[in-house]
Amino acid sequence: MSKKISSDLVGIKFDPIPVTWDSDKCQLYAVAVGAKPDEELDFLYEGKGPKVLPTFGVVPGMITMAGLVANVELNLAMLLHGEQSITLHRPIPPNSKKAEAVGSITEVWDKGKAAVLGVTGEVSDKDGPIFSVHSTMFIRGAGGFGGERGPSTEGKNQPPDREPDHVIEDITHPEQAALYRLTGDRNPIHIDPAFAQMGGFKSTFLHGLCTYGFVGRAALKALCGGDPARFTSISARFADQVFMGDQIITKIWDDGKGEAILVAETQKGNEVLSQAKVTYKPE
Repeated sequence: MSKKISSDLVGIKFDPIPVTWDSDKCQLYAVAVGAKPDEELDFLYEGKGPKVLPTFGVVPGMITMAGLVANVELNLAMLLHGEQSITLHRPIPPNSKKAEAVGSITEVWDKGKAAVLGVTGEVSDKDGPIFSVHSTMFIRGAGGFGGERGPSTEGKNQPPDREPDHVIEDITHPEQAALYRLTGDRNPIHIDPAFAQMGGFKSTFLHGLCTYGFVGRAALKALCGGDPARFTSISARFADQVFMGDQIITKIWDDGKGEAILVAETQKGNEVLSQAKVTYKPE
């Protein structure tokens, strides 16, 4: 039976869920987050493996959110993705027939007019852990239950006061959200205008995790030379919406020692990913 949102949810561990994926799904994900054959063929062609984008892990990793929906009373029309991180323990294999995802609720905060729920997921196979994911979900209208407000993230992962070391520009297309949802994120708020308006939005907009994938690709290219084995983690806060047709401009400040701060914005100058950080293995 689903439970109401309260601080008592912290510590609930979901039942293990079998997860599988194959090279077709990895290639579909790469296309859905903007990969291009002339520059990123290794991620789009089975003749090259294919290699797997590190942020692909959010696709099987988000299976753990099924446990949240099954255990907690939620209104999907009022749900927004707050933050996302993924930590790679090894490169993601292009085919996995017997992996398992285990999720748990790790935080519940009362923001007054909204509630924030944090879910951590671990995905492993017979060879051990592959990656860990952490998501926070912002549930509008679900606050006021008397819980703690939670720590402030103000000032977290702020870029240094200088020009970025890398600036990478991408363009989204009218079909971007329709394509991304085929990877498994079927929230109708991104495809059905009537559902989006029911949630208080003027129109549909791109999945935050699709933007996350665009930015992850940019970081992989700029910091790791396109090599997923050198990419170890990415975390970010979803700060604003991206609409189909917008540019996604990723600005990267690299310390040269395995850490970089990122900010993503659109052509309008609004930040869409903030407080973002990547860790990687320097050459």
